[in-house]
Amino acid sequence: RPVLQKRSPRSETQEMSLIGLKESALKLILFGGKGGVGKTTCAAGAGVFLAGDFKTLLLSTDPAHSISDSLGQQIGDAITEVKDVKNLSALEINAEKALSEFKIEYEEEIKKILDTSTNLDQDDIESVFSLSIPGLDEVMGFKTIMDLMDEGNFEKYIVDTAPTGHALRLLTMPQLLDDWVKMLAKLRWKYRYMIKTFSGQYAPDEADDFLLNMKKTVKKIEGLLKDQNRCEFIAVTIPEDMAIQETSRLIHSLGEYGVQVKQLVINNVIEPRDCDFCRERRKEQEKYISQIRKNFANLKTTLSFLRPREVKGINALSAFALQLAQGNPVSRMVV
Repeated sequence: RPVLQKRSPRSETQEMSLIGLKESALKLILFGGKGGVGKTTCAAGAGVFLAGDFKTLLLSTDPAHSISDSLGQQIGDAITEVKDVKNLSALEINAEKALSEFKIEYEEEIKKILDTSTNLDQDDIESVFSLSIPGLDEVMGFKTIMDLMDEGNFEKYIVDTAPTGHALRLLTMPQLLDDWVKMLAKLRWKYRYMIKTFSGQYAPDEADDFLLNMKKTVKKIEGLLKDQNRCEFIAVTIPEDMAIQETSRLIHSLGEYGVQVKQLVINNVIEPRDCDFCRERRKEQEKYISQIRKNFANLKTTLSFLRPREVKGINALSAFALQLAQGNPVSRMVV
């Protein structure tokens, strides 16, 4: 559970900006939370802001991609330069396409493992190879991110994650991939044992190289996610009971996997104004804001006020980005 700590009083002005985004060591920034709380706008705003100083890639792993709508530009599953923002590109990851490309690239190795390590005939192997393995689409989504980071064409990678359940599967994919590799390695070990028993020696081949490389990929991804200097997950919520409960489960689950959340955006906060509705609505929100501050006392919180217009398009995102990172006036965030 989140560790409760005594918290020194702060004004809302002091709590209206994220910190540390420009740290040069920080490469991967993920925004996540319940559906509809503003993850996409946070991610897009952070991308616009960081592009002022870093070559930045904005990515979406949400199957219902919203980055195109947020930027006011069609993005798709190929890296696309964002119009009117120097140094910013975007990509909506197609996990099914990534999985298909993975199968094509490693078809020979995977089929060889199945062929030499099981009693399956060629038709059975083809059937197994074509199966959809639960969770493997999320695995391929993150593998795509890692491959892009390995290419080193960008300095910052900002990720708009899917709603909580999908995001957790994405971030726990090292375990999913590790289990998958272990299963294949177990099959391969039996084959190796048989060969050594009957011939006295075993020469590793491309199938063994494939398993070794996949194991290294698992360790690399796991190391990145748990490295607080290189990777940060920023939770986004709104001052409502269901959203807070889901945020609590998200942060707790991430902590169990070694991914520590340090910052939290509270979105759609009613700005204090001289109107009865605003006062009453803000009064209702205050109890939830206080609950968030109590439950997540060890997190840096950033308040974002509700505004009458959506944040869509580069101009609106630029204005929002300044608030998100510098505490300047804010616009409404919507997904």
